[in-house]
Parts: sequence; C-alpha cells; structure tokens
Amino acid sequence: MGFREDFLWGGAVAAHQCEGAWQEGGKGISCSDVETAGDNVTGAPRRLTDGVIEGEDYPNHVGVDFYHHYKEDVALFAEMGFKAFRTSIAWTRIFPRGDEKEPNEEGLKFYDDLFDECHKYGIEPVITLSHFELPWALAKEYGGFRNRQAIDMFVKFAKVCFERYQHKVKYWMTFNEINNQADVTQHNLIQEGAVLLQEGDDAEYLMYLSAHHELVASALAVKAAHEINPDLQVGCMIGMNGVYPASPKPEDVMNALGAMHQKYWYVEVHARGHYPRHILKKFERKGYDFITEEDKKILAEGKVDYIGFSYYMSFATKYQGRNEKTFDYVPEDFVRNTYLKASDWGWQIDPIGLRISCVDLYDRYRKPLFIVENGLGAKDTVEADGSINDDYRIDYLREHIRQMYKAIEEDGVELMGYTTWAPIDLLSNSTNQMSKRYGFIYVDVDDYGNGTYKRSKKKSYDWYKEVIATNGSSILDD
Repeated sequence: MGFREDFLWGGAVAAHQCEGAWQEGGKGISCSDVETAGDNVTGAPRRLTDGVIEGEDYPNHVGVDFYHHYKEDVALFAEMGFKAFRTSIAWTRIFPRGDEKEPNEEGLKFYDDLFDECHKYGIEPVITLSHFELPWALAKEYGGFRNRQAIDMFVKFAKVCFERYQHKVKYWMTFNEINNQADVTQHNLIQEGAVLLQEGDDAEYLMYLSAHHELVASALAVKAAHEINPDLQVGCMIGMNGVYPASPKPEDVMNALGAMHQKYWYVEVHARGHYPRHILKKFERKGYDFITEEDKKILAEGKVDYIGFSYYMSFATKYQGRNEKTFDYVPEDFVRNTYLKASDWGWQIDPIGLRISCVDLYDRYRKPLFIVENGLGAKDTVEADGSINDDYRIDYLREHIRQMYKAIEEDGVELMGYTTWAPIDLLSNSTNQMSKRYGFIYVDVDDYGNGTYKRSKKKSYDWYKEVIATNGSSILDD
C-alpha cells in the first residue's frame, strides 16, 4: 500500500515566525509581537513585555519577511513539488484587537493573494486559525481565554475565514499544539494567550479554565465550518511527544501514564466530544466546576474530522515520590533517555517514537492523522562556495519518514500527509532565534536581524524534492 496517491507532502510554518510586517496592512499587535528574544547559550528565556517597548528586541516584527517574499518562497516550495503548505492566518491581520465588529479587508486580501499563489502551483493550503497569535488587546484587556467572551471572538474570526476562503482552503486546524499549555510552569501558558497571570492567581485553575474555553471555541468553529461548507475538513492540532517509563518499575510506568493522560485529554475532547473520566475526577478533587450542560452539548456536536499533530522527540519519566497518590504529570520527573541521541538543543531523536505515536493515536481515535510538524533544528554552516551540507537534517527526516511508512504499511494507520517543520528557515518558537534552523531553504539573517534575507537552497532541498517526486519510494529501499 504505502503512501496513497493523494498524500499531502509539504512543509509548515506559522505566521508570527516568518511573516514579519507586524504593522503593515492594518495588522494589530499579537501576543507574539510583545515577546523578546531568548538565548539558547545563556538559557535566558523569552520575555513577555507589557506592550511594545522601545529598545527591546522583538524578532517577530521582521521574522524572515515572508510577507514581502511569499511569491518567491512559494515558487521555491513548488519547485520541490509541494502538495501542501501549512501556515496560520495571523488573527490580528483580520481583527487587529480581536473585538472589532468588522474584519480588516487588507488583511483578508493578503491571504487571498497567498492562497491564490499556492493554487497557481497546485499546492493545497492547510490553515491553522490560532498559532500562538492571540491579539494582545484580547489578552491584556479581557484576560484572554480565561474570559468566556474570547470564545465568541474566536468563533467570529473563524467564521470570517471559513466564509472568505471556503473555496481556497479545504483543510483547517483550530488551535496549534493546544495541549502544550498543560504545564503551568511553561511560558506557553502566557504565549498562547490563555491567561496573563496576576499575583495571587491560581495558575492551574486558570490553565484548565482557559483550555476549556478554547475547546468549546474549537467545537463551535468545527460546527460552523461544516454548516458553511460541508466539504471543509477541520482538525485539531496537538504536540505529540510520547513519554516512556524510565524502567519497568510499576511506579515509573504509572508516571508515564499520568504524563500521557495530561497530553491526551485534549484530543479526547476534540475527537470524542467529551471529557475523559480521569480528568473529570481531577476536577472533582480540586473543586473545579466550569463545564456547563450547554458546553457538553457543544463539545459533542463539534468533533474534529482529523487529528493533526507535531512530533519532534520523545521523553522518559522516573517516579521520584512527588505524586504518590495520583501519579499526575510532573515535569520535574522527566529524565534523559540514554538509549537515544539528542540534537544540538537537547531534543531526543527518536524516529521509532513517531511510529508509536501514529499507532497509539489511530488505535485510540480511529480518525485520519496528519503529521503537520516534524523536523530538526540545527546550526547550519554556509561553506565558502555557498553550499550548505545539512546531511544531519536529511538523516533525521529520512528515518522519521521510514517509520511513518511502517505505521501505514504494517500497522494500518490512515495518514493524510506530512508537512515538515519548516521548509524555510524562520524564528524558532522556543527562543525567537534564527540560529536554530529547520529549513530546506536558508535565509541569510542572524539572531540580531543582520543579513540580506536572501534565500538559498540547502543540500536537503533536492533530497526532499526527490522524496516527493517518488512519493517516498526513493528512501524506502536505499
């Protein structure tokens, strides 16, 4: 069987990491626009500032200037043979504050032009509605998704996009990596616009409350899309990183189960239309009571059509006595998996883990899967002759593609497509730096915005072109 004839080979980006043009075309300020650069060397994290402050470094304001280079970039994707290109619609290009009555026509027109450019080459746009790009005004003035009003704002934004692009975009996703905000210690909690924490706030409660509102908003959006055009396919998108027990010790196994519960419950709601019992028991223990009967009805009626997910690495966890009663997810219990190599950024490289993830997701939910992010962030070197020999990226992608092929051929998984992160260098989401590069296409700009922004092909460019041209067969037998 192998990869089906209409398999969606391609690449994926996010608006805030590549577009730039943060004040052009009537665009408003997003949460990503007030995030400073981090530093992988010193460990300094990104910071969220109270608005845009003069003198601070905000790499997202320029990105790789895709806004002005998209025709050139799409042509390069087309030369590789892309069948699909995943990106996001920057919410603040359409509703600059999030609460306007009417959308911004100039922003809508930009995506019309981008999607037309894709279709000129036979490339199918795959669109994420919210990819860490919540309007700053919505977060600052309304409290983000802790406020139920955010549901209506998101659904309005979604409906405008569905109605405008229903004949240009078939495949949609609602919230990017929605489950990555399941850890209150992570910056994603703020970055995704879930909450802006104040002194005395119960961060865990607000995390679950905000996630619930996002899930209700997602279900309403799915229902609206199907009403606008029954041909539209709307999926969820989760960050899928399998968690292994560090040993066969039962407590380690329970720790891994708890970690996966925290990852999967979002998918349960998206795909099955209701909360799993284990998370309801947790809410009961903690006294959380925010799920209404109307919410339950909405979730049941707004189940997704497919499951999109990212996969970069896996984790291991070792029980250390922190959660002896419930075996809930404890990020401090994650340990190094000594059986795996790691990237320059310490991400464990585990191709077989992708197959495991595919099988586990498909066995659980029996919905089509779409791998919408997979790639290797690395420091690329430009040689004297201008070549970039990124064999390490080729090796990473080859082994992951082979494993997803096995998931299809040997395990019977229904896989729609595969879009690598990212086809072109862009800002790394973890630190807002350019030095962590993912692309087949090199962009001449450094961590400080210095460079020509000229595009050039890496060795992996022609390699992936051959993979697509042969529908994967070029790497299955070598």
